[in-house]
Order: sequence, then structure tokens, then C-alpha cells
Amino acid sequence: MTSPLSVIILAAGKGTRMQSAKPKVLQTLAGKPLLGHVLDTCYQLTVDDTIIVYGFGGEQVQADINEKYTHLPITWVAQTEQLGTGHAVKVTLSELPKDGQSLILYGDVPLVSCKTLTALKSANTDGMSMLTLTVDNPFGLGRIKRDKDGNIEAIIEQKDASADEQKIQEINSGIYCVDNALLHKYLPKLSNDNAQQEYYLTDIVKMAVAEGINIVAIEPEHTFEIEGVNNRQQLASLERTWQGKLVADLQDTGVQFADPSRVDIRGSLSAGQDVFVDVGVVFEGDCVLGNNVYIEAGCVIKDAHIGNACHLKPYCVIDGAQIGDGVDIGPFAHLRPDTILANNSKVGNFVEIKKSTIGQGSKVNHLSYIGDATLGTSVNIGAGVITCNYDGANKSQTIIEDNAFIGSNASLVAPVTIGDTATVAAGSVITKNVDEKALAFGRARQTQKSDFQRPTKKSK
Repeated sequence: MTSPLSVIILAAGKGTRMQSAKPKVLQTLAGKPLLGHVLDTCYQLTVDDTIIVYGFGGEQVQADINEKYTHLPITWVAQTEQLGTGHAVKVTLSELPKDGQSLILYGDVPLVSCKTLTALKSANTDGMSMLTLTVDNPFGLGRIKRDKDGNIEAIIEQKDASADEQKIQEINSGIYCVDNALLHKYLPKLSNDNAQQEYYLTDIVKMAVAEGINIVAIEPEHTFEIEGVNNRQQLASLERTWQGKLVADLQDTGVQFADPSRVDIRGSLSAGQDVFVDVGVVFEGDCVLGNNVYIEAGCVIKDAHIGNACHLKPYCVIDGAQIGDGVDIGPFAHLRPDTILANNSKVGNFVEIKKSTIGQGSKVNHLSYIGDATLGTSVNIGAGVITCNYDGANKSQTIIEDNAFIGSNASLVAPVTIGDTATVAAGSVITKNVDEKALAFGRARQTQKSDFQRPTKKSK
């Protein structure tokens, strides 16, 4: 039977060097809180319990996380005094099961992978395993000291390391998988008899070694998996590192980026082959691109599904839209949530569409607003057309049937239906239904005054 798995996430730090009123673990990387990255990884692991140790800004942290992560079993434990990592784990003992294992993670170390943590758990065969890394410059970091047989003997902090120990390149990440029975045994024995007067989590390694427990160490696939965030510079650096990884993975699937360093993926992005993404494009939420999609500079795409062979011209904003195959959009188009563009439709420059369906082969080319509307196939919308969907209190629907032609600067006052193959004359205000194949116009009669004298400036 699989051993129960708990996760302990230390998230009590204030993050003074961030210079922010927001707790450090709520700072965002790739559009998601640092702590959110860790929780998403926990969800992939299918853990039995997630214990978050909170401190500074605890109410704010709990409110934000509880709202977004209702699918995870979370237990909150307060660390009222910042007395070290050992103390932070110790305060969880009242909530921590006495059987099973626990992964000890950090809310400001966001990118440790599910693959790495699964390997770390599997490596724990004798009670404890840990994540280490061999680096070129270990200065300032705790060294992993091994005996002549290669077994972990101790963790030596920089300030306590001898000249020979400082040459050790294997460092401690602080991430562990430990049997809960050992945590209940060792944590109450921690001492703060040291220069910092803190309770060090690393002391449990010393206790395990003293009892002859074989501590297994594994290394992550990527260095960034153990990188923490303490200031804005580190956050920005980790952001670019992570974006580079996301872009590289997409390049492997056939996506071409004009400049891999000038794109941001703040969520999930999947794409088909022969996709091109120009500079300055931002993806948010869950986005799917088909084959042969061409996205020009400066587009912002959020929670959108874009079909094959679509072309997005510069500076379009796509939010919550479903786009069929062979669709042309933009430049400077804005598609708002619940917009559906059928195959081979077209949306032109400075067009806004909200909660509407644009039928196959239909065109909304210029300077128009289409809201709460359903367009059939092969409809043509002229420049400056507006569906007047809001009366100040209620939203109403506009229905434009197949092959209808709406002239420029027409206003369609909902609720209204324009029939199949009907025509609305330019500049008309339409307040009643239009029959199929009919011409509708509603505008003031043009008058003319001959020999009109333009106003002239008055003399001073």
C-alpha cells in the first residue's frame, strides 16, 4: 500500500528585500504567485495533505490561496515568531500525521518539478532523502560533507567550513523527503544554541546520521528548480530563466519565435506545427494554437483557442475567445469573453466583439462594436456599425441572418433581427426587425440650402 504523503510548505517569510507591502510568496512569476507554483506541483503529485506555514501577511496569503486553490486540501499553521527553518517545520507537528512521509518545500522556491519530487520521494528508502546540487560557485551555501564511502555525513554552513570543506561543490537545497515518524522524533530535540539563536532544519540530518540512517541525495534536472527568490533582481532573473524553458519546450514542438527573449507565457500554451510568434506577444491563462498560426507583434492572448491557419495582425487583444480555422484578425482588434469566430471569418482593425458569434465567412472589417449578437454566414458589416445591446439596465440580442449586408455607420438597436439577405442602408438607426431580402433605412431626409454663406470671423 502506498505510504501517505504530506507536503509542508514554509511560507512565513516577510521578504523585506522585495520592498513590497505584499507577502513574498504572493509575488508573481509567469503571472502566478510563487506559492501558487508550488501548490500546482503538489496537485500533480496527488498529496494527502498540504500544510502551509504562514507568518507575515498571513490573512492576505490565506485569502488569496484559499480563493484560487479550492481543489487542494490545505491546512494552515501559524509561525508567530521567525526562529528558523527548523522551528517553522516544528510548528506543524500538531497537524502532521505520525505515519507516512513529508516533502519539505518552500513558498519562495517556486519551480521544483513534479518529476524531481517524485524521484525524491522514491529515493527515501531509509527514512530521509534530500535534494542537492553540484555548482561551480558554492560560496555562501551549505556544503554536503560525505565520508570516504560517499555517504552523507553532515551539512556544513559556509561560516563553519574549513578551507578544505569550502572546496566542496555539492550544496544543500533545503528540500527534503522525511518519514513523519522521524520528524516527530527529531524536531522536538532541535536546539537554538548557535550564533543565530535559530532552530536549524539541517540538524535533523546530523541526528539521522548519528542513528545510522542512510540519507539518499538526488540532483534536479535543472538548476532553477532550487533557486529561491529574495529580491526583485532574483525574481526577474528567475522569470527570464523560466520563460526560456517554456519557449524552448515549444520550439521542440515546431513553434518559431522571432525572438525567444521577447515573449511571455503566463499560464499554459500548447501549439501545433509551423506556428510563428513575433516579438512582444503575451500569453495568459490556458491557450491553444492550431497549426500554421501566425501571430504578429504585441498581441495579448488569454484563455483562447485559435484554430489552424489563423493570422493575428499586430496589437490584438484576445480574451476568452474561440476562433475557428483560417480566420484573419486585426490589427488592433479586441475580442472579449464568449466570442466565437467561425471558420474563414474576418475581424478587421479597431473592431471590438463581445459575447457574440461571427458566422463562417462573415466580415467585420472596420471600427465596429458587435456585442450580444449572432451573425450567420457570409454577413458583411460595414465600417462604424454598432449593435446597441444595452439600454442602461438590460442587455438584449441582435440577430443578423445569412448573407445580410449592414451599411457603414448603421446602429442596430437590440432586440432586433435582420433577415436573410437583407440590406441595411448606411447611416441608418434600425429599431425594428428587417424582413429577408428587404432594404431598410432609417435616417433623416437630406436637405440643401443654396448659396449658403459660411460664418466669418468678427473683426476686433
